[in-house]
Amino acid sequence: MPEAAPRRPLVVGNWKMHMTVAEARSYIAELGPLLPGHEAVEVGICPPFTALAACVEELRDSEIAVYAQTMHEGESGGHTGEISAPMLTELGVDGVVLGHSERRRDNAETDRALSEKLPAALEAKLRPILCVGETEAERDDGDTERRLRHQVQEALESVADESLPDVVIAYEPIWAIGSGRSATAEQVQEAIGFIRALVGDRSAPAAERVRVLYGGSVKGENAAELLAGPDVDGALVGGASLEAPELAAIVAAAARISA
Repeated sequence: MPEAAPRRPLVVGNWKMHMTVAEARSYIAELGPLLPGHEAVEVGICPPFTALAACVEELRDSEIAVYAQTMHEGESGGHTGEISAPMLTELGVDGVVLGHSERRRDNAETDRALSEKLPAALEAKLRPILCVGETEAERDDGDTERRLRHQVQEALESVADESLPDVVIAYEPIWAIGSGRSATAEQVQEAIGFIRALVGDRSAPAAERVRVLYGGSVKGENAAELLAGPDVDGALVGGASLEAPELAAIVAAAARISA
Protein backbone atom coordinates (compact mmCIF):
# COMPACT_ATOMS: atom_id res chain seq x y z
CA MET A 1 0.00 0.00 0.00
CA PRO A 2 1.49 3.41 -0.94
CA GLU A 3 2.21 5.88 1.85
CA ALA A 4 -0.35 8.61 2.41
CA ALA A 5 0.73 12.01 1.09
CA PRO A 6 2.04 14.27 3.84
CA ARG A 7 -0.52 16.72 5.19
CA ARG A 8 0.38 20.28 4.22
CA PRO A 9 0.40 22.47 7.34
CA LEU A 10 -2.26 25.16 7.49
CA VAL A 11 -2.09 28.40 9.47
CA VAL A 12 -5.21 30.61 9.47
CA GLY A 13 -5.60 33.97 11.19
CA ASN A 14 -9.06 34.67 12.56
CA TRP A 15 -9.49 38.44 12.85
CA LYS A 16 -12.87 38.16 14.59
CA MET A 17 -14.56 41.61 14.86
CA HIS A 18 -11.46 43.57 13.88
CA MET A 19 -10.23 45.41 10.78
CA THR A 20 -11.96 47.93 8.59
CA VAL A 21 -11.54 47.59 4.83
CA ALA A 22 -8.69 50.11 4.86
CA GLU A 23 -6.99 48.28 7.74
CA ALA A 24 -7.40 44.96 5.96
CA ARG A 25 -5.75 46.27 2.81
CA SER A 26 -2.86 47.67 4.83
CA TYR A 27 -2.44 44.38 6.70
CA ILE A 28 -2.29 42.35 3.48
CA ALA A 29 0.30 44.70 2.01
CA GLU A 30 2.43 44.12 5.11
CA LEU A 31 1.89 40.34 5.32
CA GLY A 32 2.79 39.38 1.76
CA PRO A 33 6.50 40.29 1.88
CA LEU A 34 6.87 38.42 5.20
CA LEU A 35 5.86 35.03 3.80
CA PRO A 36 8.24 34.10 0.93
CA GLY A 37 10.25 31.01 1.80
CA HIS A 38 7.36 29.36 3.61
CA GLU A 39 5.61 27.82 0.61
CA ALA A 40 5.32 24.47 2.43
CA VAL A 41 2.67 26.04 4.66
CA GLU A 42 -0.80 27.00 3.47
CA VAL A 43 -1.88 30.38 4.88
CA GLY A 44 -5.33 31.88 5.28
CA ILE A 45 -7.08 34.83 6.88
CA CYS A 46 -10.62 35.20 8.24
CA PRO A 47 -11.73 38.84 7.85
CA PRO A 48 -15.10 40.18 9.01
CA PHE A 49 -17.83 40.07 6.36
CA THR A 50 -17.38 43.73 5.43
CA ALA A 51 -13.74 43.17 4.44
CA LEU A 52 -14.14 39.86 2.58
CA ALA A 53 -14.49 41.35 -0.90
CA ALA A 54 -11.50 43.65 -0.41
CA CYS A 55 -9.34 40.79 0.86
CA VAL A 56 -10.30 38.54 -2.05
CA GLU A 57 -9.44 41.37 -4.42
CA GLU A 58 -6.08 42.10 -2.78
CA LEU A 59 -5.12 38.41 -2.65
CA ARG A 60 -6.33 37.43 -6.12
CA ASP A 61 -2.79 36.70 -7.34
CA SER A 62 -1.66 35.27 -4.00
CA GLU A 63 -1.78 31.80 -2.49
CA ILE A 64 -3.18 33.21 0.75
CA ALA A 65 -6.73 31.91 1.19
CA VAL A 66 -9.69 33.92 2.46
CA TYR A 67 -12.17 32.36 4.91
CA ALA A 68 -15.45 33.71 6.21
CA GLN A 69 -16.08 33.50 9.95
CA THR A 70 -19.45 31.73 9.72
CA MET A 71 -22.36 31.03 7.37
CA HIS A 72 -25.97 29.86 7.44
CA GLU A 73 -26.85 26.38 6.23
CA GLY A 74 -29.62 27.62 3.93
CA GLU A 75 -29.11 29.12 0.47
CA SER A 76 -31.57 31.94 1.14
CA GLY A 77 -34.54 32.79 3.32
CA GLY A 78 -35.85 34.85 6.20
CA HIS A 79 -32.68 34.82 8.30
CA THR A 80 -31.87 38.43 9.13
CA GLY A 81 -28.17 39.08 9.55
CA GLU A 82 -27.10 35.73 8.10
CA ILE A 83 -24.86 34.92 5.10
CA SER A 84 -25.23 31.92 2.79
CA ALA A 85 -22.70 29.79 0.95
CA PRO A 86 -23.71 31.16 -2.49
CA MET A 87 -23.08 34.70 -1.22
CA LEU A 88 -19.58 33.68 -0.15
CA THR A 89 -18.72 31.83 -3.33
CA GLU A 90 -19.90 34.81 -5.40
CA LEU A 91 -17.21 36.85 -3.65
CA GLY A 92 -14.55 34.24 -4.36
CA VAL A 93 -14.11 33.18 -0.75
CA ASP A 94 -12.15 29.94 -0.27
CA GLY A 95 -13.59 28.57 2.94
CA VAL A 96 -15.50 29.20 6.15
CA VAL A 97 -14.98 28.73 9.88
CA LEU A 98 -17.86 26.85 11.50
CA GLY A 99 -18.65 26.22 15.15
CA HIS A 100 -16.20 28.63 16.75
CA SER A 101 -16.80 28.65 20.50
CA GLU A 102 -17.72 32.33 20.41
CA ARG A 103 -20.44 31.58 17.85
CA ARG A 104 -21.63 28.66 19.98
CA ARG A 105 -21.69 30.89 23.08
CA ASP A 106 -23.02 34.14 21.64
CA ASN A 107 -25.22 32.87 18.80
CA ALA A 108 -26.42 29.50 20.15
CA GLU A 109 -24.77 27.59 17.31
CA THR A 110 -25.42 23.91 17.96
CA ASP A 111 -23.80 20.68 16.84
CA ARG A 112 -27.06 19.84 15.06
CA ALA A 113 -26.89 23.07 13.04
CA LEU A 114 -23.25 22.34 12.20
CA SER A 115 -24.25 18.94 10.85
CA GLU A 116 -26.23 20.88 8.21
CA LYS A 117 -23.68 23.66 7.65
CA LEU A 118 -20.76 21.34 6.88
CA PRO A 119 -22.44 19.57 3.92
CA ALA A 120 -23.72 22.93 2.64
CA ALA A 121 -20.19 24.35 2.67
CA LEU A 122 -18.74 21.29 0.94
CA GLU A 123 -21.47 21.33 -1.69
CA ALA A 124 -20.57 24.96 -2.43
CA LYS A 125 -16.85 24.03 -2.74
CA LEU A 126 -16.00 26.01 0.40
CA ARG A 127 -13.40 24.45 2.69
CA PRO A 128 -14.92 24.24 6.18
CA ILE A 129 -12.87 24.61 9.35
CA LEU A 130 -14.87 22.89 12.09
CA CYS A 131 -14.02 24.17 15.58
CA VAL A 132 -14.35 21.86 18.57
CA GLY A 133 -13.17 22.09 22.16
CA GLU A 134 -14.05 21.64 25.81
CA THR A 135 -14.67 24.11 28.61
CA GLU A 136 -12.39 24.42 31.61
CA ALA A 137 -14.97 22.63 33.77
CA GLU A 138 -15.22 19.75 31.29
CA ARG A 139 -11.44 19.33 31.26
CA ASP A 140 -11.23 19.49 35.05
CA ASP A 141 -14.00 16.87 35.31
CA GLY A 142 -12.24 14.53 32.87
CA ASP A 143 -14.92 15.04 30.20
CA THR A 144 -12.68 16.28 27.38
CA GLU A 145 -12.96 13.12 25.27
CA ARG A 146 -16.71 12.82 25.81
CA ARG A 147 -17.20 16.41 24.69
CA LEU A 148 -14.94 16.08 21.65
CA ARG A 149 -16.59 12.79 20.64
CA HIS A 150 -20.03 14.39 20.68
CA GLN A 151 -18.95 17.50 18.77
CA VAL A 152 -16.97 15.67 16.08
CA GLN A 153 -19.35 12.78 15.51
CA GLU A 154 -22.51 14.89 15.34
CA ALA A 155 -21.02 17.65 13.18
CA LEU A 156 -19.61 15.13 10.68
CA GLU A 157 -22.69 12.91 10.71
CA SER A 158 -23.95 14.02 7.27
CA VAL A 159 -20.52 14.30 5.63
CA ALA A 160 -19.75 11.39 3.30
CA ASP A 161 -16.64 9.36 4.14
CA GLU A 162 -14.94 10.40 0.91
CA SER A 163 -15.45 14.09 1.82
CA LEU A 164 -14.03 13.86 5.34
CA PRO A 165 -10.48 14.88 4.23
CA ASP A 166 -11.96 18.10 2.79
CA VAL A 167 -12.96 19.19 6.30
CA VAL A 168 -10.34 20.88 8.46
CA ILE A 169 -10.87 20.40 12.20
CA ALA A 170 -9.56 22.94 14.71
CA TYR A 171 -9.17 21.88 18.32
CA GLU A 172 -9.72 25.03 20.36
CA PRO A 173 -10.06 24.41 24.09
CA ILE A 174 -12.43 27.12 25.24
CA TRP A 175 -10.40 27.81 28.36
CA ALA A 176 -7.39 28.77 26.19
CA ILE A 177 -9.12 31.15 23.75
CA GLY A 178 -8.25 34.78 24.33
CA SER A 179 -7.16 33.97 27.87
CA GLY A 180 -3.42 34.09 27.42
CA ARG A 181 -3.42 30.56 28.85
CA SER A 182 -2.39 27.95 26.30
CA ALA A 183 -2.67 24.21 26.45
CA THR A 184 0.58 22.31 26.86
CA ALA A 185 2.13 20.59 23.87
CA GLU A 186 1.20 17.25 25.45
CA GLN A 187 -2.44 18.29 25.88
CA VAL A 188 -2.60 19.52 22.29
CA GLN A 189 -1.18 16.30 20.83
CA GLU A 190 -3.37 14.12 23.05
CA ALA A 191 -6.60 15.90 22.07
CA ILE A 192 -5.75 16.14 18.39
CA GLY A 193 -4.67 12.51 18.27
CA PHE A 194 -8.05 11.61 19.79
CA ILE A 195 -9.87 13.71 17.17
CA ARG A 196 -7.95 11.94 14.40
CA ALA A 197 -8.93 8.60 15.92
CA LEU A 198 -12.58 9.66 15.87
CA VAL A 199 -12.31 10.35 12.13
CA GLY A 200 -10.56 6.98 11.81
CA ASP A 201 -13.61 5.29 13.31
CA ARG A 202 -15.41 6.40 10.14
CA SER A 203 -12.56 5.98 7.65
CA ALA A 204 -8.92 5.09 8.28
CA PRO A 205 -7.75 6.62 4.96
CA ALA A 206 -9.62 9.85 5.74
CA ALA A 207 -8.01 10.02 9.18
CA GLU A 208 -4.57 9.95 7.54
CA ARG A 209 -5.48 12.87 5.29
CA VAL A 210 -7.67 15.14 7.41
CA ARG A 211 -5.88 18.15 8.84
CA VAL A 212 -6.38 18.96 12.51
CA LEU A 213 -5.24 22.35 13.78
CA TYR A 214 -4.71 23.78 17.24
CA GLY A 215 -6.10 27.13 18.36
CA GLY A 216 -5.88 28.87 21.69
CA SER A 217 -3.37 31.60 22.60
CA VAL A 218 -0.94 30.56 19.85
CA LYS A 219 1.87 33.11 19.41
CA GLY A 220 5.13 33.28 17.54
CA GLU A 221 7.00 32.50 20.75
CA ASN A 222 5.12 29.26 21.56
CA ALA A 223 4.07 28.05 18.09
CA ALA A 224 7.04 25.73 17.52
CA GLU A 225 6.34 23.86 20.75
CA LEU A 226 2.55 23.68 20.35
CA LEU A 227 2.62 22.59 16.69
CA ALA A 228 5.36 19.97 17.03
CA GLY A 229 3.10 16.99 17.75
CA PRO A 230 2.87 14.38 14.97
CA ASP A 231 -0.89 14.82 14.63
CA VAL A 232 -0.88 18.65 14.73
CA ASP A 233 -1.22 20.13 11.24
CA GLY A 234 -1.07 23.86 11.95
CA ALA A 235 -2.98 26.53 13.82
CA LEU A 236 -6.13 28.62 13.86
CA VAL A 237 -4.80 31.84 15.35
CA GLY A 238 -6.90 34.49 17.07
CA GLY A 239 -5.54 37.66 18.66
CA ALA A 240 -1.95 37.12 17.59
CA SER A 241 -3.01 37.12 13.93
CA LEU A 242 -3.98 40.79 14.13
CA GLU A 243 -0.29 41.66 13.77
CA ALA A 244 1.09 40.56 10.39
CA PRO A 245 4.64 39.88 11.72
CA GLU A 246 3.20 37.67 14.47
CA LEU A 247 1.16 35.59 12.02
CA ALA A 248 4.23 35.32 9.78
CA ALA A 249 6.27 34.08 12.76
CA ILE A 250 3.74 31.32 13.38
CA VAL A 251 3.85 30.38 9.69
CA ALA A 252 7.65 30.26 9.89
CA ALA A 253 7.47 27.94 12.92
CA ALA A 254 5.09 25.60 11.07
CA ALA A 255 7.42 25.62 8.06
CA ARG A 256 10.43 24.65 10.19
CA ILE A 257 8.52 21.76 11.72
CA SER A 258 7.41 20.41 8.36
CA ALA A 259 10.86 20.71 6.74
